[in-house]
Amino acid sequence: MKMRAHPEGAFCWVGLATSDPAAAQVFYTQLFDWEGEVLAAGAAGTFTILRRGGEDVAILYRQTEQARAAAARPHWTTYISVEDAETTAARAAELGGAQVFRAPFDVVDAGRVAAIRDPTGAILSLWQPRARIGATVVNEVGALCWNELATTDVARAKSFFGELVGWTYQTDAAGYTTIANPRRANGGMREQAMDQRDRPPAWLPHFEVEDSEVVARRALQLGARGAAPIRESPLGRLAVITDPKGAEFAVLEPRRTNEQRADG
Repeated sequence: MKMRAHPEGAFCWVGLATSDPAAAQVFYTQLFDWEGEVLAAGAAGTFTILRRGGEDVAILYRQTEQARAAAARPHWTTYISVEDAETTAARAAELGGAQVFRAPFDVVDAGRVAAIRDPTGAILSLWQPRARIGATVVNEVGALCWNELATTDVARAKSFFGELVGWTYQTDAAGYTTIANPRRANGGMREQAMDQRDRPPAWLPHFEVEDSEVVARRALQLGARGAAPIRESPLGRLAVITDPKGAEFAVLEPRRTNEQRADG
């Protein structure tokens, strides 16, 4: 689905902070049939726009010097669209328990970005669009289709984001929470499994694929560190993959109809 704009509070794209942008570009372009273009980012250096069929899908960039010095693991970051990054970041800090992880700054004329850590410890970025809205295509093969927060305190995360950006929720009988922005569902929250609690709560982006098993196998051939066994979920067949530098993402073979799928 092509996008002309993302509503306030919608997941608008995802960005990969990695220790080796050139190697990451090779891996992901081969895996998802993406193209990459390196662009200037002002004081932030450079970033790479990842596209599929000429449409913007995601971005990647080098981890900060401080992150690399601390041996921080490369990771995907989820972005939500906001009207004013400064105001939203300030509001996040006022809500209690949250932290402005990175103060708002301009990415040349593309947009203004800030990073926040929610009260449960998960990091997410705010994107104030200017020349770039974020992803210009979602919910198609090779594009972002879902974002999921695994956290130790779903109730607290729900309260925080409900106040911050107006999310509403539905929880199914199994306890899975679906997030709705002002339009449709486009993400979810769940409690971390016990064997995941040695790592901080985090968001996991899901990219749509035609066959999750084929893509997971291809990822391993391209040098991925690992791919979890394919599992069935309410969304469809998915696999969590760890890229060659350690960043995790999911590939999803959805079973939903077009009417049921999120529109970003």
